Amino acid sequence: METENARLKIFSGNANPELAREIGAYLGVPLGAAKVSRFSDGEISIAIDESVRGEDVFVIQPTCEPVNDNLMELLILIDALRRASAWRITAVVPYYGYARQERKTRARDPISAKLVANLITAAGADRVLTMDLHAAAIQGFFDIPVDHLTAVPILADYFNSKGLERAVVVSPDLGGVTRARNFAERIGAEIAIIDKRRPAPNVAEIMNLIGDVRNKSVIMIDDLIDTAGTICQGAGALIDQGARAVYACCTHPVLSGPALERLEESPLQEIIVCNTIPVPENKAIAKLRRLSVAPLLGEAIIRIHKDLSVSKLFD
Repeated sequence: METENARLKIFSGNANPELAREIGAYLGVPLGAAKVSRFSDGEISIAIDESVRGEDVFVIQPTCEPVNDNLMELLILIDALRRASAWRITAVVPYYGYARQERKTRARDPISAKLVANLITAAGADRVLTMDLHAAAIQGFFDIPVDHLTAVPILADYFNSKGLERAVVVSPDLGGVTRARNFAERIGAEIAIIDKRRPAPNVAEIMNLIGDVRNKSVIMIDDLIDTAGTICQGAGALIDQGARAVYACCTHPVLSGPALERLEESPLQEIIVCNTIPVPENKAIAKLRRLSVAPLLGEAIIRIHKDLSVSKLFD
């Protein structure tokens, strides 16, 4: 079957149905009829209640908290659609869980990001669409095509609308310099870098600041905010270095453990995040502002469906 003869269909698990509905509304395509529930012993039950034979199907499911449940939902949804004779299945994973375990840092460490890639492929996905992977090299873990989007233009548009004077973009670590430079170019700002080390997982120590932030508006950018230790320590260090105001932005608001308390008590003026991960109302603190990635994902889905270039979205 040719692509143009296959209808576009969208299905969603329980991870982020609100984002899936936004994408469906953008595309003018209703969510597919699927029921994702649990058996009494906790096992996942999937029922696809419409025909997908010969169709071009997109499954929207970030693997956020609860990570293992959402990952299994994704895998079983893909398997069900494959067995129902879908023509092509694209796993739309706005947030890719286990991405921080992408290499061995000591003997006998797992490479969980590769294992997840293997599972998604083995389940029957033909393609993956994701956003701001923690390590871009994860694209190479797949033996199927991967379209890797970035939310940097969305975040840059927001800060351009604020009209901050004498802005500096700060990368909270050396690994995020490329992202920070891309962001800085889009808002016409300089960049600076925080040098840090991690003595243990989810523990960061600020070592040094490379760059000048005195009397400037500073924007820290990262791919995700988890426990918020890095962002909050960085904000404090930047204020100590004479920054006039400090903002933070990221694509994925993981916000686990003490994150909310730390963000509330931090000197950050505002924290800008995207809706790749749902933020429940009890986590929607006053400093937190959410931007939607639905139009970007929707445009990418249209381009994949029509066999057009996805990279053109960022030209």
